[in-house]
Amino acid sequence: MVAAMTASHPSHLQRRAAMHAALSEPLRLAFFDDLAASDRSPRVLADRHGLPTNLLAHHLDVLEEVGFISRGASSGDGRRKYVRLVHDPLVTLTVSGAVPRGRMLFLCSHNSARSQLAAALWTSRTGQSCSSAGTHPADRVHPGAVAAARRIGLSLDGAEPVLLGAVGRGVQVVTVCDRAHEELDPAADWWHWSIPDPVERGTRSAFDDVVADLGARIDTILSSGTDAS
Repeated sequence: MVAAMTASHPSHLQRRAAMHAALSEPLRLAFFDDLAASDRSPRVLADRHGLPTNLLAHHLDVLEEVGFISRGASSGDGRRKYVRLVHDPLVTLTVSGAVPRGRMLFLCSHNSARSQLAAALWTSRTGQSCSSAGTHPADRVHPGAVAAARRIGLSLDGAEPVLLGAVGRGVQVVTVCDRAHEELDPAADWWHWSIPDPVERGTRSAFDDVVADLGARIDTILSSGTDAS
């Protein structure tokens, strides 16, 4: 009863209406679908959709006002910005994202935390094996990542950082690190998830936040029900 009252509360209905209104513009809906799979820089979004920067900024402002997106500086090159989808509001909406057809490969700089956790979560959610690698692999998987995985019932025991090699055909690459994304020359079909490095904070909550972020992104992708293109 409480849930039903909350769902029908005028302020809740007004918020939902504003969210749907924001997506009534085809370009903004296209941004929404685009960002379901990958974080994008404003320049990339403008290029992908053929927009001048002033018009792009307007549409992004509308999406940010209703809470669909956030914009933040790169943790690699601070002059760069990334636009990311905020996943919490999606419980009331559907998203036409992209489910990858091929094997997943998650990349970060050291392959010691984010990419290891992403691979473990993907396998847990899908039952499909996947891989991870780093551009400058560390000596070991970070203990904070091992502990965070254990707290949600996953194991990184035996996992070791590996150096990125050649990317084969039919592989869906996801960079989960701004530095790795900016260091490499990503193909047009690679995805990027701009996730802060938990090792820099080093706290339990930092690693748990990464797990939550990765889990929300993966769930959004899997719930979209459409193939990647």
